Amino acid sequence: MAASDIADSAIDGHCLCTAVQITLNQPKKHVEVCQCAMCRRWGGAFYSALSGESFSIAGENSVSVYRSSEWAERAFCKQCGSNLWYKFLPTGNRSFLAGLFADADEYPIEREIFADEAAAWCKLAGDHPRLSGAETIAEAKDAGFDLG
Repeated sequence: MAASDIADSAIDGHCLCTAVQITLNQPKKHVEVCQCAMCRRWGGAFYSALSGESFSIAGENSVSVYRSSEWAERAFCKQCGSNLWYKFLPTGNRSFLAGLFADADEYPIEREIFADEAAAWCKLAGDHPRLSGAETIAEAKDAGFDLG
């Protein structure tokens, strides 16, 4: 990833009720979209993931975490129900819902994963890579992650 793909500053985001506030330091200036059925059920559509070099969270007492699979946790605000992040357990890495951050509204899509699972009403336009579920799992396994 080129240095120009990462912002020099931080961006701030929050849930609907602002009980949970997130500062994302040096965010990537693009989102990754997951079209898997689980993300669609979790958020009602695809998951638009935003990540950065580091983050801080205020209001952690308002966060609830759900273990959604052998390798992932998802978090939401206990007060307003806003979805907050996806945590990949093998690495501990988190990605946050891009919609929490107004400053990310113009970020382009880097790629879609599980694109073959996209609902007809979730098809996204644009010229970006689209990996199938099998390709996404293979990529993770090639990186050394045991996903069951």
